[in-house]
Amino acid sequence: MKTGVIKTLVLLAGLLPLAWVAYWGYQGDLTANPIEYITHHTGWFSLLFLMLTLSVTPLRRLTGWHKVIQVRRMLGLFAAFYAILHFSIWFVLDKFFSVPDMVADVVKRPFITAGMVGFALMLPLTITSTAGMIRRLGGRRWQQLHRLIYVIGIAVVLHFWWLVKSDVREPQRWAVVLACLLGFRAWWNWRTKSSS
Repeated sequence: MKTGVIKTLVLLAGLLPLAWVAYWGYQGDLTANPIEYITHHTGWFSLLFLMLTLSVTPLRRLTGWHKVIQVRRMLGLFAAFYAILHFSIWFVLDKFFSVPDMVADVVKRPFITAGMVGFALMLPLTITSTAGMIRRLGGRRWQQLHRLIYVIGIAVVLHFWWLVKSDVREPQRWAVVLACLLGFRAWWNWRTKSSS
């Protein structure tokens, strides 16, 4: 499959969740609490695209499908896009632009603290995702900065886990996925160093 086709499919898949929300909103079918529903929806898809981004390198190494690396940036940007929507909905529709209320929530509620850490760390990765920024930072520094994605993954899973409180089965599944992805990286790095 050609790279252009793959990128087009990823773009369409990335925009589909937003189209669903728009359609459900048009139909008036966003449940009894539409703000909570949209906030959860955008957060869930940000987490999904974050995990897909982390899956690219293991998939490439296990299968030898090197073209998949060309969509990693798009997946990461969709993770950031839905995270920005997630934060904006909470800040605008829930907190009504009140910075003091936002800060109070971040300090008092651990799940929001974890989410804010993940969101704050995601912003520099998003800003430096262009080829121009890679050249400015240099490949080594850029890679070091973008390793923050591992911390972001942990923060976002904790955000989800602490949010649900009682039925933690879904965030547990995400935690297992994240543990497998990070574990694979640790194993691969150990294997590479051992064989060199």
